Amino acid sequence: MRGFLKTILIAVFGISSIHAQNRQLLYDFNEIPQALMLNPGMKTSQRWHVGVPMISGLFFQASTSGVTVNDLFADDGVDFTTKVQERVLDVMTRRDDFGSTSQIEGFNIGFRGKNRPDDYYSFGMYGEMDIISYWPKDLALLAFEGNGGSNIGRSFDLGDLSLRGEMVNVFHFGINRKVNNTLTIGARAKLYSSIFQFQSIKNSGSFRTVQGQDNIYNSIIVADMQLQTSGVKGFYEIVDEDTGTTRKDLTSLFTERVLLGGNLGLGFDAGFTHQLNPQTTITGSILDVGFIYNSNDVWNYTLEGTASTEGITVFLPEDIDNVNNDLWQDLVDEIDEALPHGENQSSYISLRPIKAYGSIRYDFGEGGRSWSENCGCAINTGDGANSDFYRNSVGGQLYMIKRPRGIQAALTGFYQKRVGRGLSLKTTYTVDKYSLTNIGLGLNLQAGPINFYVLGDNLLGYGNIADSHYASLQFGFNIISWNDN
Repeated sequence: MRGFLKTILIAVFGISSIHAQNRQLLYDFNEIPQALMLNPGMKTSQRWHVGVPMISGLFFQASTSGVTVNDLFADDGVDFTTKVQERVLDVMTRRDDFGSTSQIEGFNIGFRGKNRPDDYYSFGMYGEMDIISYWPKDLALLAFEGNGGSNIGRSFDLGDLSLRGEMVNVFHFGINRKVNNTLTIGARAKLYSSIFQFQSIKNSGSFRTVQGQDNIYNSIIVADMQLQTSGVKGFYEIVDEDTGTTRKDLTSLFTERVLLGGNLGLGFDAGFTHQLNPQTTITGSILDVGFIYNSNDVWNYTLEGTASTEGITVFLPEDIDNVNNDLWQDLVDEIDEALPHGENQSSYISLRPIKAYGSIRYDFGEGGRSWSENCGCAINTGDGANSDFYRNSVGGQLYMIKRPRGIQAALTGFYQKRVGRGLSLKTTYTVDKYSLTNIGLGLNLQAGPINFYVLGDNLLGYGNIADSHYASLQFGFNIISWNDN
């Protein structure tokens, strides 16, 4: 039992060593077209844009709210077992999490309506992987300390096991509309094609060892647990067959699911930008309100019911010659038969992790007319409320994401500086459960029609990345037209 639990814990920690989804540097960075993906209602000034395929938006983000790699593997003279006890088992709770998030943009295109210049349309495709696993505190204690000694009579909570992961390809189409000189709104429709998905998020039950009647101890398990998977078994079977065409078969299956051959789902984004006065702006958006219906290549594993065992019962001296491997095998068979586990292929619905952003921004330091004044669009026409170009912006942002164990939030303060008409810099300070010292820096460079941006988070942690609780990097290239040329 302890060996099995240790295997689970190592696997969970191994696949889930990084996590987070907040993209505070990109949000409300209006000069970057990809910011439309975080707020479909942001102000747009370009006539059209085209992302360079596969490199218009590369995003990688990492975090851990608990132990870091350096905590466990630093050459500090402390015994590894002591590190695990003092830096993991004694301090981490079931609210600590690990995970991974990455996104690669296949293509991203936007253009202003010819007959409706106040409307800006955008569409594209991107792939995303997101995995989160909470620290299973009681199961970790059971695996490393066992159920004997001081743990006799203790009830280990099986509900501590909670994890979720998916890889999905997303096709999207959005409309951004300038309602008037102070209000812009937008919405984006999404079609999801799942590559794989797994989740075990509503578990409950306990494992307890007490004094036995026919033997010294009696172990009792009461469980209502389920691991749901879709798309996983197809990849596993190809790898398990290990034929000469394994790589080709994996590529073929992956490509099929990327191109709408996986389990499908629907979702939407919505957002707005509202100018309270010429220098003060508030924004808000909600993203990935959607679901995926998992009906193909589904394989679920359940553990539901109650079972108990008192181990091997030996009567001496009659059974002195019968203590052999058959008795141990009989015990294994007995436990396997009594343990209420099963498999099924029932379809299920998985919800996308809903995210929300909000911000308030104050612009100051007039620099004359905007760099987009000759875009040939209607965005800057009217009473002039939107046409002033401010070189500085300062403000705050709020981010929230729905996770299996509740809402995770982050608060960000930012300052943005525009240098000339081709360079913008943005720096942020973010507070969340992962870090209290997260300082980020973003750069956007416009050289004629060529746009390049790079955004990096938690710069103080780059000195020793193994000891960092958070890291983020995003960059990309676009071609942007501001006029009729």
